[in-house]
Amino acid sequence: MSTTPFEAAAARVADGADASAEAAALVAQMTEEERRWCLDGDQPFWADLSDMGQGGYHKRTFPAARVDRLGIPGFAFSDGPRGVVIGPATAFPVSMARGATWDVDLEERIGEAIGVELRAVGATLYGGVCVNVLRHPAWGRAQETYGEDPVHVGELGAALTRGVQRHAMACVKHFACNSMENTRFAVDVTVDEAALHEVYLPHFRRIIDEGVASVMSAYNAVNGEWCGQSRMLLTDVLRDRWGFEGFVISDWIFGLRDAGPSVHAGLDVEMPYRMIRAFHLDEDLAAGLCTEDEIATAVERVVATLLRFHPVLSQPRPPIDVLACDEHRALAREAAAKAVVLLRNEPVDGTPVLPLDAGLLGSVAVIGRLAAIRNLGDGGSSDVWAPTVVTPLDGLRAALPDADVRHAEDASIAGDADVAIVVVGYTKADEGEFIGDSGTAHLTSLMPAADEPEVVAAYEAMRADEEHDFQPPADATGRSGFGFAKGGDRESLRLRPDDEALIAEVVAANPRTVVCLVAGSAVLVEGWDQAVPALVQSWYAGMEGGHALADVLLGRAEPTGRLPFSVPTDPDHLPPFDRDAIEATYDGSHGYRRLAADGHAAAYPFGFGLSYTELSLQGMGAAQHGDEIVATTTARNTGARPGVEVVQAYASTGDAPAKLVGFARVELAAGERKVVEVRFPLDRLARWDVDRHDWAPVTGPVHVSLARHAADPDATVVAVDLAPPLT
Repeated sequence: MSTTPFEAAAARVADGADASAEAAALVAQMTEEERRWCLDGDQPFWADLSDMGQGGYHKRTFPAARVDRLGIPGFAFSDGPRGVVIGPATAFPVSMARGATWDVDLEERIGEAIGVELRAVGATLYGGVCVNVLRHPAWGRAQETYGEDPVHVGELGAALTRGVQRHAMACVKHFACNSMENTRFAVDVTVDEAALHEVYLPHFRRIIDEGVASVMSAYNAVNGEWCGQSRMLLTDVLRDRWGFEGFVISDWIFGLRDAGPSVHAGLDVEMPYRMIRAFHLDEDLAAGLCTEDEIATAVERVVATLLRFHPVLSQPRPPIDVLACDEHRALAREAAAKAVVLLRNEPVDGTPVLPLDAGLLGSVAVIGRLAAIRNLGDGGSSDVWAPTVVTPLDGLRAALPDADVRHAEDASIAGDADVAIVVVGYTKADEGEFIGDSGTAHLTSLMPAADEPEVVAAYEAMRADEEHDFQPPADATGRSGFGFAKGGDRESLRLRPDDEALIAEVVAANPRTVVCLVAGSAVLVEGWDQAVPALVQSWYAGMEGGHALADVLLGRAEPTGRLPFSVPTDPDHLPPFDRDAIEATYDGSHGYRRLAADGHAAAYPFGFGLSYTELSLQGMGAAQHGDEIVATTTARNTGARPGVEVVQAYASTGDAPAKLVGFARVELAAGERKVVEVRFPLDRLARWDVDRHDWAPVTGPVHVSLARHAADPDATVVAVDLAPPLT
């Protein structure tokens, strides 16, 4: 068998040759047309868009940068982040739910499972490492990230990256300051230099350091520059400051506005179609808006990354039946159970409502419009076509075969049951990805007038030769236009009025009431939560979510989740948020640090979660070891059940509010105690020097606490006097 130039280069890289040099040599062999071909997706705009409009967004991968003459395979993109969006794949709980687990090992295992399924459907690049911090709970796509804190988000995103990249390439998104949905195509985010580097970029840096293959730019602008053509972000920060060696792709369709400036800025591939660059690059070259050398460099970065990942990508494809296999379903169930956050568990007749005793349950009322429907979350680009979905009603009926488990959308059955379980919250109609007239109408001029006939012919040949013909599931309702549900940013942070009324009616009828909140971020509960004896955040919990919820409610699994965000008592305690704004200002204050600075108590603090057992932290020490601080405590379980403690390290310098700097998830058997060590680098406390445009060294005493949550009244604060920096 003959060896292609790419394969020969890959073999040399495997033997120690420099990937960038080998890529440059391959690009030097390309024709001008071939280099241009690598600058955008391989598919024609109108032909594929038409197919997408037939419910086809998730039927196949999006290919780019393939050059057959040299054997360059290019890459084939599939979206995320709650699983592979092509074919009948495993639908894991949304990222925010997995953030509630605080379990980096679990997230790495999920990444590995996703990587296997990714390869099975023919994809090689996974666009599911979404790490934009949750600035405000109204953000429609909050469910796609892990939480409000950069350290927490960064560690989980790094874990997902590690897992995926054992089998494929991962792409982290959306770079940067992307946390508004309805106006994402238009909004210009003004952010000062210190807030940008201290709050909105560290988690991206963490994942770059993990070796992620690719970065996706954001739709929005930052400080007057579209992210898809911001040289400050894509070159000055990403490559020059952080040393990123992978490639940058645009967000979909409207991820850049200008061909030449995007190349000059450092964006390598326009996705997913031949669009702006294909039709406007030559005129921008002639105008001096970019150079041939910059084009060559962009292609070299793509090819070099493919060479580095060739040992992974050249492995045999897994069989298609790995999609939603029993092992991955079990993993989804484990994740959904670990994600459940127990917020309240008050006694009724002297005993906490949860866990429920199956032996004492003759009748169970499962109430609410969400209890018996497929509700996996966003219906846009992160949608997973799970072949089956276990609803809360399904899960409880399976777990309680001898009980009378009934369902109603109203409170009519509540009073006659031994326990009432109310499922309330949101669906993809309330929050999620948004494509509407306000977001895209002004961008239609960017669309090409017509497709190139030869590209359409190649596209049709590709479709005819596809190994799999994936079709949407029969129950994938609500799809319109491009196959998207129009969720968008939330209109309110509260439940629907009829849901709040339903809760009140059920509690009045049955004192043993459990409320399960389904949402992608915080829900304001003031006014009704104190009347509810048991309250859990159960999330968009994936295809096995109903089984997992039953596991936790019945005590067959412990509630080990901790909130990845703060739940305020008042929306005025949050940063400003206008879902129709085209200009927004981000400062460095949001979440638990904003509440602390302003003196507002949270209804439920960041990192909070109850247990079925008695957990505590005892004693604390902290000391500097080189360029990091090591903090220790003893985690105790004095109860009769196993449990999990999430030991959270918070630290501050000066009078700034303490911030999360590290965490450790610790499993404890009944009666067990363990010494827990949390290590964190000093640079997590560094402040950005706006005069030097660089990090200022950490000086003075560092105040460190190990806590059970951000507002833990029992946390002990220890001052660590830092050694003078080496000169």
